[in-house]
Amino acid sequence: MTIRKELWFGFTLMGLIIAGVLAMVLSVDTMTNGHYGLLMLSLVVVAIMLGFPTAFTLMGMGMIFTFFAYHSGDQSAAGAIKQTLDLMVQRAFSVMASDVLIAIPLFVFMGYLVERANLIEKLFRSLHLSLSRVPGSLAVATLVTCAVFATATGIVGAVVTLMGLLALPQMLKGGYDTRLAAGSITAGGCLGILIPPSVLLIVYGATAGVSVVKLYAGAFFPGLMLAGLYIVYVIILAKLKPAWAPPLSAEQRNVPLPEPLLKVGASAGKSALLGLLAALKGRNNQGVSSGYLLRQLGIVLMPAVLFLVVAVMSYPSPRAAATDAASELMPIGVEQVDREARTGLSEPPAAEEDAAEEAADGGLAEPPAEGEEAADSGLAEPPAADEEGALGEPDGAAVDEPENAAEGVAEPPAADTVAEPGAAAADTQAGSGYWIGVAVGALALAVFYALFSYARLEIFKMLLTSFFPLMVLILAVLGSIVFGLATPTEAAAVGALGGFLLAAAYRQLTFGVVKESVFLTAKTSAMVCWLFVGSAIFSAAFALLGGQELVEQWVLGMNLSKTEFLILSQVIIFILGWPLEWTEIIVIFMPIFIPLLDNFGVDPLFFGLLVALNLQTAFLSPPVAMSAFYLKGVAPKHVTLNQIFAGMLPFMGIQIIAIVLLYWFPQIGMWLPSVLYN
Repeated sequence: MTIRKELWFGFTLMGLIIAGVLAMVLSVDTMTNGHYGLLMLSLVVVAIMLGFPTAFTLMGMGMIFTFFAYHSGDQSAAGAIKQTLDLMVQRAFSVMASDVLIAIPLFVFMGYLVERANLIEKLFRSLHLSLSRVPGSLAVATLVTCAVFATATGIVGAVVTLMGLLALPQMLKGGYDTRLAAGSITAGGCLGILIPPSVLLIVYGATAGVSVVKLYAGAFFPGLMLAGLYIVYVIILAKLKPAWAPPLSAEQRNVPLPEPLLKVGASAGKSALLGLLAALKGRNNQGVSSGYLLRQLGIVLMPAVLFLVVAVMSYPSPRAAATDAASELMPIGVEQVDREARTGLSEPPAAEEDAAEEAADGGLAEPPAEGEEAADSGLAEPPAADEEGALGEPDGAAVDEPENAAEGVAEPPAADTVAEPGAAAADTQAGSGYWIGVAVGALALAVFYALFSYARLEIFKMLLTSFFPLMVLILAVLGSIVFGLATPTEAAAVGALGGFLLAAAYRQLTFGVVKESVFLTAKTSAMVCWLFVGSAIFSAAFALLGGQELVEQWVLGMNLSKTEFLILSQVIIFILGWPLEWTEIIVIFMPIFIPLLDNFGVDPLFFGLLVALNLQTAFLSPPVAMSAFYLKGVAPKHVTLNQIFAGMLPFMGIQIIAIVLLYWFPQIGMWLPSVLYN
């Protein structure tokens, strides 16, 4: 029955497209090349919905209509064929020569290696235990796990499938509503589309000519915002409807302690810090080696050590303060000399033309000749030592002063005239803000250790072996990109090496794992690159026929404002997300939208962030939502596709809210790129 509904939907949508094409053909007196371009676009969409391969459909349609465009004039058939083949080769070569696309196989390879390191089970277990007191903790842990793992892999199908095998049975066993459980997994798995390092952003950047580095920086906070909105929705729903997300039972919250800790009197609720310190004294550690206890104590003290390192590194050093003071003093002297030259206070008399030219070039006039008054030249002679009213300077000062003045650099003041004793030391000391921050951090650390029990110690060790390695890998890759330490391609290479080392550290690096990862990487990369080749040929044919110009005239003829244009474009992308995947939307329709952005004053970077948020719907919008089919493939038989679709709908609404928030507050996405790169 479900398949019939999908078929009816697909045939209805194709019928509407064909009806629209027929209406266009019948409404015009003469079919121009631009109308044939729109016909080509419609045929491509219908062919993709019928199941034809996207890349080769784009290439085939592009070549056919390119030949038609060349042959429709005075060009012969042989000449049209030659020009068509030349265009195809040029477009394919331009894709092959793109440096940005090299990052795609490297990021994909990193994702497949991380996926095969079997971290996701440990990650989910540690997160749902650490969040056990939060309402809807299993669903919240599922979303956090999906966000972290999707960021590390970026492969939606892999994340949804693995979480469907791992989290869905536990949520159903815990009494969670099927719709909430399914929606959390499918929505969380799609976060890898948006959160960097995202392959979608690389594809959009290569298509729109936007810096991938800026796209990564811009998508960081919108991705966190969307994940945060998902989590807030789950928590509110769990509070309003506790039957949909029951709290964890005592058995589910139980954390088994290792045998050595039990021997020294450890219990789940006992303070780990005090217990380990007591166990190191005398008879309390009988049967347990001191080395083991010291290692456990070292793990307990890691947050305190990290706090001390951050506090010490944040303290202002005297050298930095001296450098800042020098950088503030030096421009003052230079600015004063420049201001004198600009205002004419040191301007020489008009008769001295040569001196005036030198003054204009060097900023100072020549000293006046003997017998001339100092006032005529604009430079005062140093006063004599016995002259009344003169400043009492040392004998050597008058000798060195003209030489320094000629260089345009002010002589540094004497040490006793800079400031009173103790002022320099006060400048190098930290301000009240630093000490307030340290006090707040110390208070938070004290509360942390007061609540840090043996059970939480075991959870912390689980996080150390699952969550933190992934976060270090992600931050190393993203940090090197965002802070300009490496290009996306270089950072992707580092990420691939990190995934390789991570798999080796967890003893999952076998020849079979590497072989399978390389094969899947080549398969995915070939698909994306052929899509780019097909898109390049299709876009060239569309522009050659004048379809782009016709679309621009149609949109500009509507006299839309900037807001209306953005709403129209996002609605079109939202609807296209039902039958098409994000790759097809990016490579087919973005070349149509991008040339229109200048007419409405829309930043391509901001538009890309809106599109990335919107394209989450390509995996969540029924009835062609791929994440729903990924989950259905591994879900228990009693979980129906309609239940999965029903669970996805609230998260689609949250995506629309996120798009509206990003439009109302563009700095959510634009602030970080503007701070880092402008």
